Order: sequence, then C-alpha cells, then structure tokens
Amino acid sequence: MKKRLSLAERLAADEKNLLLEDIVRTDDWSLFLVQQAVLHIGGQRGEFSCNDLRDILPELGHGFLGAAINALRTAGIIAHTDRMVPSTQANTHAHRIAVWQLTAKGSGIAAARRAAARIQQRRAA
Repeated sequence: MKKRLSLAERLAADEKNLLLEDIVRTDDWSLFLVQQAVLHIGGQRGEFSCNDLRDILPELGHGFLGAAINALRTAGIIAHTDRMVPSTQANTHAHRIAVWQLTAKGSGIAAARRAAARIQQRRAA
C-alpha cells in the first residue's frame, strides 16, 4: 500500500518538481548533452548511474544533472532499475544514487541516432 502524503508533503513535492523543471528549461544545450550521454552510455552498457555521466560530461550547474535525469525519466527514455550505488562525488560522502537503464523508447532513439550517424559518416567519406 502506498503511503498517503500530507498536504505539506504534496506541496513540497510539487514545488520541488517545478524547480527541477525550471532548471532543465533554462539550459536546452546542457539537457541535450546529458541526453546524448545517457543514450550513448545506456546503449553501450545497459545500466548506468550519474557517476558514469559525470565522468564524460562537462561541469554542469548545481542540481542540473539530477533534474535532467528526472526529465528523461518523465519522458519515458530511462527507467530506474531498483538498484542503487554509492556516489563517487566527493562532497556527497558516498550517498546512494540510482542505477538507470534505457526503456524501449530510449533504446529506439539510441538506435535511430546510431543509424543516422553511420549514414552521415558514409556520406562524408
């Protein structure tokens, strides 16, 4: 049975979600970079966490990576695997972070982008 949230808890969650949406909306280019990294790593490894993404992404604004991941989850591109790993970011003191995987929709987008890249490479050659 799902726990019922109090009015204060619901309002706090709504406010948090609005703040996450504002963060993502303010920087389309950074969201695009995160999406490309997610599609690439998710397509290659199957499962990934923000630890993997931070290794290949430039420094993003505070809270942006989490907001971008939330946007990709909401869009149905990634799904939580129900597994957690310790964060490798020093200031988090190894708190637990989610492990993600591409959904069927995310895998389809990744495959289409790989095919488009191969066609573009052939044309350039």
